[in-house]
Amino acid sequence: MREKRQQLDQFLASVERRALRTAEYSVRNRDDALEIVQDSMMKLVQRYADANETDWAPLFHRILHSRLMDFHRRKKVMRGIFSWFTREDEDGQSYNPVDFAEAQGIQNPLERLDLEQANTCLVKAVESLPERQRQAFLLRYWEGLSERDTAFAMQCSEGSVKTHLSRAIQRLRVALQEYAL
Repeated sequence: MREKRQQLDQFLASVERRALRTAEYSVRNRDDALEIVQDSMMKLVQRYADANETDWAPLFHRILHSRLMDFHRRKKVMRGIFSWFTREDEDGQSYNPVDFAEAQGIQNPLERLDLEQANTCLVKAVESLPERQRQAFLLRYWEGLSERDTAFAMQCSEGSVKTHLSRAIQRLRVALQEYAL
């Protein structure tokens, strides 16, 4: 029992950072992403701690995906209810002021600029993907899940995963073409 708990702790530690980044890509807010990842981890521990160790990754990502979808559903409802909080910029474009809060991080201005530019391009390219393509890309290449496990986490066939991946890669190549070496 103790060994199984240590294995589960190691698994959670190994997926924590990537899961947080995946959630950040989806919800575009670090605090919300952190809450979703923590909730997903708790559900995995509560429901599947006794499951086979090889099943934890697809189970965790299925839980994470469900939590992300729930978040987006709730956000859509809240947008309708609280739409009067939205602001407009000089061009008449709507935006949420919280989305533009300044990030903290590297203090060296040149390093920060390089990192921000590279990160902005990558994040925009990944965010611009349709939800299913983004999910397939992140699960397969960011998380390193097999096609079978990705299909399980996404609740679709392996063929669908391959299609979503192919389309995601095509879109990312076009979007990041100017940054290719």
